[in-house]
Amino acid sequence: MNSGLIGIILGAAVLLLLLMAAVKVVPEYERGVIFRLGRIIGAKGPGLFVIIPVVDRMVRVSLRTVTMDIPPQDVITKDNVTVRVNAVTYFNVVDPNRSVVSIEDHIKGTSQIAQTTLRSILGQVDLDELLVNRDEINQRLQQIIDDVTNPWGVKVTLVEVKDVELPEAMRRAMARQAEAERDRRAKVIHAKGEFEAAQTLADAAERLEGHPAAMHLRILSTMAEVSSERNSTLIFPLPMEVLRLVDMLRPPDAGSAPHPVHT
Repeated sequence: MNSGLIGIILGAAVLLLLLMAAVKVVPEYERGVIFRLGRIIGAKGPGLFVIIPVVDRMVRVSLRTVTMDIPPQDVITKDNVTVRVNAVTYFNVVDPNRSVVSIEDHIKGTSQIAQTTLRSILGQVDLDELLVNRDEINQRLQQIIDDVTNPWGVKVTLVEVKDVELPEAMRRAMARQAEAERDRRAKVIHAKGEFEAAQTLADAAERLEGHPAAMHLRILSTMAEVSSERNSTLIFPLPMEVLRLVDMLRPPDAGSAPHPVHT
């Protein structure tokens, strides 16, 4: 094999290596940020494109949404309750150029700012607000984190507080509070029932007082109900006016004042 043939083979190999280095293929969910002699010239893709070997350098950037768990954080709420909070954040790159130039690692940076923001925001709310107004807190977290990551070309779409772990003593205290609240509601409902019953009885008594015949019919109805049970109880209705008359005609005892008439 002569030297000319060896040179041709080496030249073809070098040409093939240069061609492989020049031709790039980027999938739909990625972009290739091109640096030419250290200067950024923009993002290319998706699909097939050509760069200048040795002169150009490509950095791949994924545009897919990243689901990242925020490590559990020990937070002291506004009312001095220590809780452990777990959260998750969703974000994606919207500007590949800024995500490469503005920050060294946009995923790590987003994670760190999410942790600090979580501790800061939850430290400004009470425990009750944290447990009840979860949606409002999630929106505040998303807005604040997104404002910080926006110069990096990163869009934070959602932040969710997944779990709030309470101390055992606080759980017992909340259980006692809930039990006391249920007892209070039961007593209020019972009192309202008694008030409505008393009001209804007062209206019925007022109606019966205006119609004496209705009172007699009611007495007869009660007697029929008792007699249907087949027992030996005897009922003899005695009007209250007769009792008052007997009490008034009773002679008073010697040395004592007459008894008052009870109604």
